[in-house]
Amino acid sequence: MPYPTRRNRINRANHAIRELVAETQLSASDFIAPLFITEGQGVKDEISSMPGYYRFSLDLLKQELEELVAAGIQSVLLFVKVPDELKDNAGTEALNPNGLMQRSIRMIKTEFPPLLVMTDVALDPYSSYGHDGIVEKEEIVNDATVEVLVKMALSHVQAGADWVAPSDMMDGRIGAIREAFNRAGYENKGILAYTAKYASNLYGPFRDALDSAPGFGDKKTYQMDFRNSREALLEAQEDSAEGADMLMVKPGIFYLDIVQRMAQSSLLPIAVYQVSGEYAMIQAAGAKGWINREAVMMESLISFKRAGAKIILTYFAKEAANSLKSNA
Repeated sequence: MPYPTRRNRINRANHAIRELVAETQLSASDFIAPLFITEGQGVKDEISSMPGYYRFSLDLLKQELEELVAAGIQSVLLFVKVPDELKDNAGTEALNPNGLMQRSIRMIKTEFPPLLVMTDVALDPYSSYGHDGIVEKEEIVNDATVEVLVKMALSHVQAGADWVAPSDMMDGRIGAIREAFNRAGYENKGILAYTAKYASNLYGPFRDALDSAPGFGDKKTYQMDFRNSREALLEAQEDSAEGADMLMVKPGIFYLDIVQRMAQSSLLPIAVYQVSGEYAMIQAAGAKGWINREAVMMESLISFKRAGAKIILTYFAKEAANSLKSNA
């Protein structure tokens, strides 16, 4: 049998040639680092279901931000843990100009001006029911929720946020927020839409982090059915038409087909969120010695870029960025 004319292994022969022909590359600028912020002083509280990840009080958040910046991270997404006594069914604390989110934004933009600050816009951290919207007779009502989300988004940009990231999956909220920004003179503020946020079973550790699990039922009436893919393209069309600047798929690893389809169908940048359950599984298997944790971490991040994502939200952001720097 004659030898093949083309020997594909030639381009895999050593590290140098593999680097030369690699189709997909990661850099620290690809990452957005999610941050969990809590009230108090001197608090660095490890999340039990997310080993190695923490809630920070504002004073200790500064050190974490310094480490992120030193690693090359340029963007953060803020989430706040709200005390139970401040939760209600109207999102009252979400609109407090001196609330934890608003104070966090002001601190970061004062101490780290170049850092791109994005903020979570949803009611679940503030809700006495743990849902992303206002509840009436155990129904999460859409339009009344959107009115509060618009005010919430405005309060964030008034505090200095560069971008808002509505994660609620209410219909019409992107257009309503964009219209409000334009009217209020914030036409240059960005909107990262949680476009295809699925009703996934991978959110448990995140809900531990913010104490935001739903108090009744589930979130399937507003988050997407994970059996569907074409629906994501419809959501992408609508969010784009309403004025979103980036589109997100959440979760990540189980939804690479959605990332690819959206990247092929939209000219907007596609983001993907590697969620808490994905992080926890890699951490747990690594701790057991069943996988090479760092290698699997990097392989998972590459998979998002290979599928077409331009932006990756990941709890591995700082570690991955430092790994890329050390291996450069």
